[in-house]
Amino acid sequence: MADYETVVGLEVHMQINTKSKVFCECSTQFGAEPNANTCVVCTSQPGAIPILNKKALEAIIKTGLALDFTINKQCTFARKQYFYPDVPKNYQITQSEPPLCSKGKLAISVEGKEKVVNITRIHLEEDAGKLVHKIGNKKLGYSLLDLNRASVGLMELVTEPELNSPEEVFEFLTELKNIVTYLGTSECSMEEGKMRCDVNVSIRPVGQKEFGTRVEIKNINSMTGVKEAIAYEAKRQKEVLESGGKLVQETRLWEAQEGVTKSMRSKEDALDYRYFPEPDLVPFNLSDSFVKELCTQLPELPKAKKQRFTNDYSLSDYDATYLTSSRETAAFYEEALNNSKDKKMSAKPLANWISTELSAKLNASKIDISQSPISSKNLAKLIDLILNGTISGKIAKTIFEDMYEKSFAPEVVVKEKGLTQISDESKIIKLCQEAIVESPKAVAEFKAGKERAVGAIVGLVMKKSRGKANPQLVNKVLLEQLKP
Repeated sequence: MADYETVVGLEVHMQINTKSKVFCECSTQFGAEPNANTCVVCTSQPGAIPILNKKALEAIIKTGLALDFTINKQCTFARKQYFYPDVPKNYQITQSEPPLCSKGKLAISVEGKEKVVNITRIHLEEDAGKLVHKIGNKKLGYSLLDLNRASVGLMELVTEPELNSPEEVFEFLTELKNIVTYLGTSECSMEEGKMRCDVNVSIRPVGQKEFGTRVEIKNINSMTGVKEAIAYEAKRQKEVLESGGKLVQETRLWEAQEGVTKSMRSKEDALDYRYFPEPDLVPFNLSDSFVKELCTQLPELPKAKKQRFTNDYSLSDYDATYLTSSRETAAFYEEALNNSKDKKMSAKPLANWISTELSAKLNASKIDISQSPISSKNLAKLIDLILNGTISGKIAKTIFEDMYEKSFAPEVVVKEKGLTQISDESKIIKLCQEAIVESPKAVAEFKAGKERAVGAIVGLVMKKSRGKANPQLVNKVLLEQLKP
């Protein structure tokens, strides 16, 4: 792709985190029996009137405020019409002009370079239902319709065509997901269909200002899928152009198993949707006080939290980035700090244990930190035991295993297994003297100037003590015993 520049614009649909749908009182519960969460409104019965969910409106405004959008005070709705096999009324209630949020931005970092991506709009719309395709006994196909998702609230975010690589798109979606989940305005679970992405891809010769022919790839539901689909589509478009072919504006699907995009239909333009004002939802204006009140409710966002972790807890950029990578991880860390006896001393070791030992266990178990068998309070206790010399770091790893497997508090494991660290200097001296007598070669090497030879003697002391000897005290005593 050296001779071509990839240009990408995104349309991201995020399910709004409300208990009920956007225009009725039906539940948004995921995984319910087909058509269990439906009523006369979301099944489009004649005469049924939609009523706007205030919480959904608030969620979109909060998201807009967090992303530096201008909030449009005039709130209007429209009907977007074309053939919807999964929407009985054959139109979606959405927003055309103006959207709730206009002209925002999001800063991303790729390979150490920061880039600000402009975002055109965020607007509110309802989701469609879901078609479940079946094959009958005689191999005749038929489809079943599940309307549980119909009228679930979505916020649709549309970027400017300013992203230029799969990596930039991946970082944008990752940062967006992080901010939105911090806000609590969407869970953004791609596995549950609560975050879906349409990708508009085109290529143009390097240096050309005019855009190439745009192809839309619909409803990609994984971060990896987005990266792979963009890479494949850009390569496909280049091959078409270089073979003398002509690209057409169309909608394509991403076939993840095959690793290819496939043509779905010719691309619709706005005129194909035939927008017109929604007659059942009266336009209204938002008050300044309403928007200001929502602004005061915004939580500390990832970038600000990362800066605070770096400044207040003297963490490295890596540690602060990891700990703020999700709202749950950041909360776990701060809860652990608040339960520790010395925040200043615990800050770095807690960060290390969360990002290494705990992270590895959670990944192996395929669970989130919010489901961790080790509570933040118990992890803080473990670090305190290390810092006050009750146990060594090596013993702590043994205790950690029991804590994870059985959800035990660390002091319980220490007591049951007798794992208290030996810090009695008289006992350490005796162990060191025995190890010196049993290590004549290492002693001779040490006295000949090879100070690293003391490591072998330290290892013998730790073996004799079954890992319980205080390693710092062992080193101190050995050096006192060995040096003239």
